Amino acid sequence: MKAEYINPFVQASFFVLEQVVGQRPEKGEMAAQPNTFVSEQCNVVCGVAGQVQGQVIYGMSLGTADKIASAMLGQPIKSFDALAASAIGELGNMITGNAMQYLSEAGWICDITPPTIVRGTHVKISTVSIPAIVIPLIFDLGTISLTIGLQGRK
Repeated sequence: MKAEYINPFVQASFFVLEQVVGQRPEKGEMAAQPNTFVSEQCNVVCGVAGQVQGQVIYGMSLGTADKIASAMLGQPIKSFDALAASAIGELGNMITGNAMQYLSEAGWICDITPPTIVRGTHVKISTVSIPAIVIPLIFDLGTISLTIGLQGRK
């Protein structure tokens, strides 16, 4: 996978997390991931279509999701309910939307699908036939596993 597909999502993640939760994450060690893998407890799946296509998954523990949703909503989340899911889905939407802007500036025309929340333990998620890159985003609220499975069609 090309760095020109990965870097916009890392850049957008740093920007959005700093703006929304007031913390700039540190980037953990990047790793390759097979196209089907066991996910985190809470995942936001955003599809990308156009000249760049595939999926981006923002995975985290339920504890991390609760902390992020609490920071976004300005009130404590006691359980991961519909309001918390909406906040976490919007976080994925914001990061992916910002990444689309960066891709557009680089000459790639693409769109995103609405975010889908996938929760549970031992859930398997597939990036179809596209191997993925996983980048841990580590900050005080927890870790988000940024999984990028994209390919170009330019």
